Amino acid sequence: MTGTDTARPGSPARGTLDKAAGENFPVAPFFLPRPWREDLMAVYGFARLVDDIGDGDLAPGGADARLLGVSPDRAEDRLALLDAFEADLRRVFDATPHHPLLRRLQPTVRRRSLTPEPFLGLIAANRQDQLVKRYETYDDLLAYCELSANPVGRLVLAVTGASTPERIRLSDSICTALQIVEHLQDVAEDLGRDRIYLPAADMKRFHVQESDLATKITGASVRALVAYEAQRAHDLLNEGAPLVGSVHGRLKLLLAGFVAGGRAAIRAIAAAEYDVLPGPPKPGKVQLLREVGVTLRGEG
Repeated sequence: MTGTDTARPGSPARGTLDKAAGENFPVAPFFLPRPWREDLMAVYGFARLVDDIGDGDLAPGGADARLLGVSPDRAEDRLALLDAFEADLRRVFDATPHHPLLRRLQPTVRRRSLTPEPFLGLIAANRQDQLVKRYETYDDLLAYCELSANPVGRLVLAVTGASTPERIRLSDSICTALQIVEHLQDVAEDLGRDRIYLPAADMKRFHVQESDLATKITGASVRALVAYEAQRAHDLLNEGAPLVGSVHGRLKLLLAGFVAGGRAAIRAIAAAEYDVLPGPPKPGKVQLLREVGVTLRGEG
């Protein structure tokens, strides 16, 4: 089945891929070579779908569950869906998967010689989300990001043929930073799912109670905590930013966009005076473009 067939209008695959427009940074921007765009969108489709399974955000009607062979009585069981999704992922590497987004991914895996590990990491992160709702320390959160975020950067490097041990190390810093920024933007939304990604030790240090995160008004102690975590994310972005200078051409622009997206989001959070509870502060396009320029020049 071709990519066009697997993402026809109204299909589960199409609905998942349409979410790319809402991301903090472009997933597969127009300036990339078409083969890269197609393969990055295939990877994005996988990552988005596994997150939707883990968050309970699948399209209504149970189509994804049926595609994965999950019985209707277990269509709301996220762990069962993740198990079935992992089984279908393994078919990408040695058979024919059932889900159209995984069929779309299969040619990418073969062209780019991708391994199962980063995909399995993303599934493991979503399994963890069903079982672990709080993180005691920053190191615990970093270990979660190793599963939930870093595989994405590693896949981008693999798809573009740019993987080296040093680039992977730098990419991990950027991806962890982007995950932390997303958590800061989504404190209220995550709490609605009974998840808190602010380390408990840091909450205690800043005298923040869980009940403080459930209000519409962001108190001074919560703002101080968010500022502290935002600085950590900023430092991680700066740590990983040399990745941009290690590559050339359109890949350089793509990676600059990732770093700039994180920096612009942090600036938006700061501009909101760290008031994240009413809704996620989002950067404007002008701010994002400005940050891209700064990142490409190696400033920041």
